[in-house]
Amino acid sequence: MSQLHEMGDLGGMYLDNILEHFHAPHNFGELPAGADILHQEVSLSCGDDLSLGLTLDADGRVDEVKFNGRGCAISVAAASMLSDRLKGLTVPELAKLDKEDVFELLGFEPGISRSNCALLGLKTLQTGLNKYLRKQDEK
Repeated sequence: MSQLHEMGDLGGMYLDNILEHFHAPHNFGELPAGADILHQEVSLSCGDDLSLGLTLDADGRVDEVKFNGRGCAISVAAASMLSDRLKGLTVPELAKLDKEDVFELLGFEPGISRSNCALLGLKTLQTGLNKYLRKQDEK
């Protein structure tokens, strides 16, 4: 599990980081008009609701990222951290992101009951990216 910690060992540093991103999430707000990648996801297990929008520049890199919605501290913090990570990535780089990347951003691996919360932003990205790629294939 490398440098990740179990939720039970969550120290003050990790908790402070989660709370900071929860209370003042980065890239939170109105989704970009004409977003290239856009998707909304609702967690059936807890009701957390997240929308994510990304615009790509002429080189196919993420130029703008915005998310909004409501959720618990873990889902909002993870979406905030992930949104920072997405800037400047190419579509193939976006496609390679996985749960370990999200856990690395958080600094710990949440238990089974909180993993869905932590991964909601990633799931939203992956579904939106798949929809975008299907549209590109149709062109």
